[in-house]
Amino acid sequence: MKILGVDPGTGICGFGVIDFPKKGPLRLLDSGVIATPPHTPLPERLLDIFNSLHDIISEDKPDCVSIEKLFFMQNITTGISVAEARGVVLLVAGQEKLPIFEYSPNEIKKAMTGYGHADKKQMQEMVRLHLKLPEIIKPDDASDAVAAAIVHSMFSRNGDTEHETRYN
Repeated sequence: MKILGVDPGTGICGFGVIDFPKKGPLRLLDSGVIATPPHTPLPERLLDIFNSLHDIISEDKPDCVSIEKLFFMQNITTGISVAEARGVVLLVAGQEKLPIFEYSPNEIKKAMTGYGHADKKQMQEMVRLHLKLPEIIKPDDASDAVAAAIVHSMFSRNGDTEHETRYN
């Protein structure tokens, strides 16, 4: 099974695709970011994310999408921006008829590190260790997206459907 993990954002949207075989270790297939230029009108940025995600799905052919649930931060403007990018991710996944699995940031951190408040460096290192990579994945937005995919592999190993969101 191929899992597309996404760390939504309007300026930088991280993505990562892993292969989760029935037997054997996880493998990183693809990772990176969709970076939209600052000061570009929001509709153009969202369209860029939309088109880029379609391209990623077309190339990597994931079986499902794992995405971070939105949590409200102190900066409401940033929260709204992330929510808009997240909506685009959900739309693309829905158009592609991919099952969507949502995990809170704390669930992802706890599953990856054993601690729900791990910092970026701890998360990057745990992603590296899980995938047996020689180096951490950069930037951290891409690493966070890969972490979301890894966490879904952990939960799905136990037959978890609690985190699935159906839009049928």
